[in-house]
Amino acid sequence: MRRFREQVQNTEGGTDLIIRTSVRLMVPFIQLFGLYVIVHGHYSPGGGFQGGVLLGSAFILLALAYGVEYSKKYMSEFANFLTVNIGVFIFVGFGILCALVGGFFLDYGAMANVFPMPLPEWRYWGVFVVEVGVGMGVMGIMVSLYWDLASAGSRKEGL
Repeated sequence: MRRFREQVQNTEGGTDLIIRTSVRLMVPFIQLFGLYVIVHGHYSPGGGFQGGVLLGSAFILLALAYGVEYSKKYMSEFANFLTVNIGVFIFVGFGILCALVGGFFLDYGAMANVFPMPLPEWRYWGVFVVEVGVGMGVMGIMVSLYWDLASAGSRKEGL
């Protein structure tokens, strides 16, 4: 049990060349596919949640291969905090904006009353904007949860 605890608290990452090289080659493709799933989620299977999980898993894979501190070089805790909050703001803000212009929460068609664009186009772009917000939020929350759990309670900020 002691050895397992030491491995969990190790933030240096492994030294295996094959794993590090594989991760370095796979991460850009995982991120690209995650963006594809988010962008095409409004008219095909997938969407913000699935794309956000893929984007978050790329950062988690970096942390597993190189260590948590290395993954924080690519997305700092502050950038992660901003990503989560901006994603939630996009989702909730667009929903409230739809309600303020005379529709229901996330009723994208209500935006056609204010801005001159056909109803189907508002629904198309409304879903797209919400999917982007959900993807940002899910990615940031996943990465934050991993960082908190990987620290084994040793973070000074708390869990």
